[in-house]
Amino acid sequence: MIRFGIIGTNWITEDFINAARRIGDFALTAVYSRSEATGRQFADKHGIPHVYADLESFAASSELDAVYIASPNSFHAEQAILLMNHGKHVLCEKPLASNALEVRRMTESAANNQVVLMEAMKSTFTPNFLAIRDNLHKIGTVRRYFASYCQYSSRYDLYKRGEIPNAFNPEFSNGALMDLGVYCVYPLVVLFGLPDSIQANGFMLDSGVDGAGSILLSYKGMDAVIHYSKIVDSYASAEIQGENGTIIFDKISRPDKVQIRYRDGTLEDLTQAQEDNAMFYEVQEFIALIQRGAKQSSVNSHVNSLAVIGILDEARKQMGLVYPADGANS
Repeated sequence: MIRFGIIGTNWITEDFINAARRIGDFALTAVYSRSEATGRQFADKHGIPHVYADLESFAASSELDAVYIASPNSFHAEQAILLMNHGKHVLCEKPLASNALEVRRMTESAANNQVVLMEAMKSTFTPNFLAIRDNLHKIGTVRRYFASYCQYSSRYDLYKRGEIPNAFNPEFSNGALMDLGVYCVYPLVVLFGLPDSIQANGFMLDSGVDGAGSILLSYKGMDAVIHYSKIVDSYASAEIQGENGTIIFDKISRPDKVQIRYRDGTLEDLTQAQEDNAMFYEVQEFIALIQRGAKQSSVNSHVNSLAVIGILDEARKQMGLVYPADGANS
């Protein structure tokens, strides 16, 4: 049984709890919140026995073996390193940190403390993503990867009324690229590795973060086109285009339907049955890593996380998106 603590009391944490409780080797024993009242309310709702309002005490607690971090992006590195220094395994929400320097510090801490550190990118463990990976050879030489994740944020209405919610606040290393664009970048890296070159454009908001953007990534013999936004919706499916056919899947953030359309017009359905809460598979992988004594995932690996954050850093550099965390780590 792996005893978990959680950092964060938002909707994504509730999704995590609902998914993880379907796994027999999961036990939820503690929650950390800066507000003890908020932490207590959340604990009472979910039957969590221990509540901490002090991060050091939480990290040192003997009541937990691993921690799921779902705090704002700018807190990820500091919290994860503290936890790992106390021997805790860490499953940290995407993006793993604000920038590559922070991610390198996190991976070094994981190695030094001999604990598991894994980025919680859920899509890459789903049966339908694995079906894409395992059938990629059928479409011949790949020439293009296309992914779009454009979802109008409910927080954008608050922003337009003059507020600056966390989702649009650079203090928390937020914005469209870090929140949604990463969902397009991570599967690309898992399937094809690092690109040879990157061209990025972003629509910057007055708050100092990007509301939308696009990235063109070049590989030898192929390119990747990525669109993302928190200020408009899109209903475009994702595609991997090969010389013999095209893999088409409905959502880059969580593929539910996967097909190959071959050049002769025939269709092959690759769709796999999968859990309705896609976070189930990342938690399953994370627990399995701990139980077998592995230190990182072969899918959401440290190498892949470093590659992804490197792409995000370069894209931010080109669009002029700078976070306070960048200065703090320079």
